[in-house]
Amino acid sequence: MATEAGGPVRVEILARKGCDNRGMAVLVVERVVAEMGIPVVVKEIDLTSEAQAKKRRFLGSPSVHVDGVDVEPGASASTDFTLGDRVYRSGDWGLQAWPDERWIRAALIVAQSASASNGNGASSARSSATSP
Repeated sequence: MATEAGGPVRVEILARKGCDNRGMAVLVVERVVAEMGIPVVVKEIDLTSEAQAKKRRFLGSPSVHVDGVDVEPGASASTDFTLGDRVYRSGDWGLQAWPDERWIRAALIVAQSASASNGNGASSARSSATSP
């Protein structure tokens, strides 16, 4: 689902409980959001079942979705939904356990340009959810 015209961009940090790399994914998202200064709503979502993983198109823990789309380039074609650990291949860093901040930045730019201008400066909100 796309961001409503003029509304904040939706960012979801999806992870299973106990994911060792959730904190780094949160840190990278927060850093990029602060740097870009666009209005966003960030939610942390815990996934607990394979059924939830499939429904959320969850490719492993942690994952970051912007307006419902995984930030990793090419990930939308994947159907390997799992509660397992996720490993990302970054051109500069090799393998890492969280998404590259450039992917998050690019996804936010796409989402922001898809919605109408909000016209009132940047703001952000953050909440946590324990189930989708």
